[in-house]
Amino acid sequence: MEKKLTYRDAGVDIDAGNYSVSLIKDSVKATYRPEVLGDLGGFGGLFALQSAKYKEPVLVSGTDGVGTKLRLAFMLNKHDTVGQDAVAMCVNDILVQGAEPLFFLDYLAVGKLDPEQVAAVVQGVAHACRESGCALIGGETAEMNGFYPVGEYDIAGFAVGVVEKSKIITSERVKADDVLLGLPSSGVHSNGYSLVRKICFEHKGFKGDEYIEKLGRTIGDELLIPTRLYPHVCLPLIEKFDIHGMVHITGGGFYENIPRALPEGMSASIDAATWRMPMIFRLLQEWGNVDWKEMYRTFNMGIGMVLIVSAEEAEKIKQHLASVGEACYEIGKVVSGAHDVTIKGGVFHA
Repeated sequence: MEKKLTYRDAGVDIDAGNYSVSLIKDSVKATYRPEVLGDLGGFGGLFALQSAKYKEPVLVSGTDGVGTKLRLAFMLNKHDTVGQDAVAMCVNDILVQGAEPLFFLDYLAVGKLDPEQVAAVVQGVAHACRESGCALIGGETAEMNGFYPVGEYDIAGFAVGVVEKSKIITSERVKADDVLLGLPSSGVHSNGYSLVRKICFEHKGFKGDEYIEKLGRTIGDELLIPTRLYPHVCLPLIEKFDIHGMVHITGGGFYENIPRALPEGMSASIDAATWRMPMIFRLLQEWGNVDWKEMYRTFNMGIGMVLIVSAEEAEKIKQHLASVGEACYEIGKVVSGAHDVTIKGGVFHA
């Protein structure tokens, strides 16, 4: 008798999908805010906005993925950090407009569903949501046999936040002599990994498990450090101080991102000697013989978030951050100019 084909024969295992949901259910529920309605497993996530808290609430949304950093997760079979990257790239983006992240949804596409692998990724997402104060109210895991190689996947997501209309942060209030305050990054974050992989795994021939004395860890562990989450640091600053502008230093580094927060006729003058560049960037520059301008155009170079404030507010913010144990660097100022960025001192980092 001719065999009856099943979905599993075609490479999609519904039972494995159900099992993966059971593994992540508690982690997801731990992210819920009081505004979340319903339970995991619905066709859509429900979130009751507490509109009475606002005069004119404005929703702010952002979407992003992790990019080629995932190649390192595959190489090292380490999947518990990239979920934070997916969340951070979204919540940090909406944060710069003053928005408090409310909820997040993820999309995970796999070649063959491995419940433990999926659980590691989504538990990383859930951890990052808890740290950012937003709820993980839904997501999608798609098993796409023949589309992705076995063991590989892609993850992306989007975040929705809210800000009072009168408090939306734009470039309109940025003026000459405003100060740029830099908050440190946790490492390379999630940008520039095509160049990172070119340098480390093609040019240097690393496999990922090489111990690098100057880093104090393996190159793989260094490069998988997840993107820093800035909401818990910046939301109190947005509430307490007069923030003129904010910049998330992502793809395009300093040269592409900072002008996005400047009005026409204004430029940024950066002194890169004002903060200590993490060793990983010096090594990448050295290993790849990368021009310093290219480094600052590609990577965050140790500064993941920039606040643009008046000189008076800058001192208050620095004092506040010092009181809560957070590092902050005065990295430059706003000047009249051609809507660009000039950087000095970067080559002389220790």
